[in-house]
Amino acid sequence: MRVMMEKQINSELLKKLTSMQQDEINGHVIYLRLADKEKDVENSKILRRIAAEEKKHYEIWKRYTGKELKPQKREVWFFTLVASLFGLTFGIKLMEKGEDAAQAAYADILEQVPEAKAVMEEEEAHENELLDMLDEEALKYAGSVVLGLNDALVELTGALAGLTLAFQNTQLIALTGLITGISASFSMAASEYLSQKNEVAEEGEEGQDPIKSAIYTGIAYVITVIALIVPYFIFSNYLVALSFTLLNAIMVIALFNYYISVAKDLNFQKRFLEMAVISLSVAAISFMVGFVVNQFFGVDL
Repeated sequence: MRVMMEKQINSELLKKLTSMQQDEINGHVIYLRLADKEKDVENSKILRRIAAEEKKHYEIWKRYTGKELKPQKREVWFFTLVASLFGLTFGIKLMEKGEDAAQAAYADILEQVPEAKAVMEEEEAHENELLDMLDEEALKYAGSVVLGLNDALVELTGALAGLTLAFQNTQLIALTGLITGISASFSMAASEYLSQKNEVAEEGEEGQDPIKSAIYTGIAYVITVIALIVPYFIFSNYLVALSFTLLNAIMVIALFNYYISVAKDLNFQKRFLEMAVISLSVAAISFMVGFVVNQFFGVDL
């Protein structure tokens, strides 16, 4: 260590070490705050142990840089807030993505900083330990949420597109879509309840709670319905309203898939494109059906 400190550290290496040192002290404080908020005692203990390791890594880099760094308040506030709003799993996974980028930088300095290898191995162990530790209800029922979102996006986007040209009246379209959407949400929730109950009965094991599965499915459906219907209550031009509905559909797909891709380490682009293409394709077909209905049946409301 002393030999290394006596050597002249070039500016590029110093910059990398300082950046990693900053990440470690930020992580130290973030993990401590998450540990304070965590209700599960064992989870809290693990978070505190990882926080201690982050502080140890900070001290290692400090010996090379000779700098005393303070936690970045904005970073600490942001990740603590994200974990509070969207769950511990999502918050930590989002932060771990930043650490993955840092680990890539370790490879460049292994020859000059021998301790980098040990630090990298501990960082990798962090992620595995966290994966084993975290068990959030929201992610456990992610399948039910996906079901509600997918069904609402495909069915209601298509229905609204068809109704838009068939009725050409935003208020009527909005009310019809709202009634259809709310009714469908209850139907989907009931179907999910029966499906989960039947699955538990067949497997003879305790799986997902059928009632909770139904609730998650229904809530996801209703939220999507509201996001798709709102433009028709705001805009009087039915084509403008449809445009914003399609935009809202894409935003819902993007936000949800980003959340799942981070929390469950899935491919965001593939999932997003698949859902977007299906929803928009159904909307396009339904739009044409509405046009045909309007032209051949002469609907004028």
